[in-house]
Amino acid sequence: MSNYDFDLFVIGAGSGGVRASRMAAAKGKKVAVAEELYLGGTCVNVGCVPKKLFVYGSHFAEDFHTAKSFGWQVEQPSFDWPTLRDNKTKEIERLNGVYQRMLDNAGVKVIDGRATLVDGHTVAINGEQHTAETILVAVGGWPFVPDIPGAEHVIDSNKVFYLKEFPKRVLVVGGGYIAVEFAGIFAGLGAHTDLAYRGPLFLRGFDQEVREFLAEQIVHKGVNTRFNTDVEKIEKHEQSLTVHFNDGSSSEYDCVMYATGRKPKTTNLGLEQAGVEMDKNGAIKVDGNFKTSVPSVYALGDVIDRVALTPVALAEGMVLVDHLYGEREKDIDYSDIPTAVFSQPPIGTVGLTQEQAVEKYDEVKVYRSSFKPMKLTLGETNERIMMKLLVDGKTDRVIGAHMVGADAGEMVQGLGIAIKAGATKADFDRTIGIHPTAAEEWVTMREVSEVISKS
Repeated sequence: MSNYDFDLFVIGAGSGGVRASRMAAAKGKKVAVAEELYLGGTCVNVGCVPKKLFVYGSHFAEDFHTAKSFGWQVEQPSFDWPTLRDNKTKEIERLNGVYQRMLDNAGVKVIDGRATLVDGHTVAINGEQHTAETILVAVGGWPFVPDIPGAEHVIDSNKVFYLKEFPKRVLVVGGGYIAVEFAGIFAGLGAHTDLAYRGPLFLRGFDQEVREFLAEQIVHKGVNTRFNTDVEKIEKHEQSLTVHFNDGSSSEYDCVMYATGRKPKTTNLGLEQAGVEMDKNGAIKVDGNFKTSVPSVYALGDVIDRVALTPVALAEGMVLVDHLYGEREKDIDYSDIPTAVFSQPPIGTVGLTQEQAVEKYDEVKVYRSSFKPMKLTLGETNERIMMKLLVDGKTDRVIGAHMVGADAGEMVQGLGIAIKAGATKADFDRTIGIHPTAAEEWVTMREVSEVISKS
């Protein structure tokens, strides 16, 4: 033990911070973690977990409708928002307790309150100061809402989980995955839902064909898309909000949700005082081992603005602890990270987009398939599944897999292993499919849909 109070002091008890603190404590280090809001961070409390519960809840109306074509006579169902909201909250509280017990059992000291840096080895919290040989900043991000007239009347992706009443008319503003997911949630739960995005198409950075296909599909789910549209101002009335758009139109809503991105939560954290360098957007600059410009201060997770995904923060926490206290250094590989968007229908993707593949490889073979899911063949619906494989024409290696359709995230997790292992299209072709499933399509796509060559 050094002359410091702690070997490691972690600011932020989200996914990355909790993992790093537990792993360090398991190696015999004296560890403290400070959290001002809730254990588990964004994912557990106002992100992945409650959002996925809402996605599940929003699917039932569609399931009830589909059941009729299978002979089930279902009475007119009704939805009770407080039941979903409050049951979700109970589950989050249970998980908060799980995190508390995990930290306690690991021997990590949990301090409730807002911690700030005094210098490279000192943290202030609740009127006291603690010293540490190493400080880890893992405070995550926070929703960003642009400064427009009437912005005080909107909700963000934190507040949406605790609405007192469920709105009948909703506007979701944004083009990222959070906006797309919540548009599907609101529509599925019965609200008239508009999705406004200032650009020509949402989900920038995803495969273009996937973006276009999803844009067609969500319309069938009740989401009205308004691309190339931005909000100029919002007026509040006694029972509604009037939203004025940049095309001169206006509409009435009960609720306006902004999902226009998240920013690292680094304001007033003492980072500048301690000499920690940051980017213009507030993200902390780190090297390959997550070390900041101050040698004793490290950072990881959403606050470094690399890949804002919970499993990535977990991996970063383990790599950091191995670097600090292990026998050898490891590097984290950010390539070929499987990703899901829980839109309706959902997206699953891993590897390169078609645009990235064409830029990187001399020849790219594209395999595509689109079909109606078997579950919906007995009813009247326009929903379809789209699946796509990208293959390096020179080596036959599969370099990308993309899907829009039910269970896309579940399927793509397995494909992530294959692509990470360097599987070829021939390996896919030799694999026997499971029939009848949508998943078998991954190993039965034989005809090349398109060959894209640089020459």
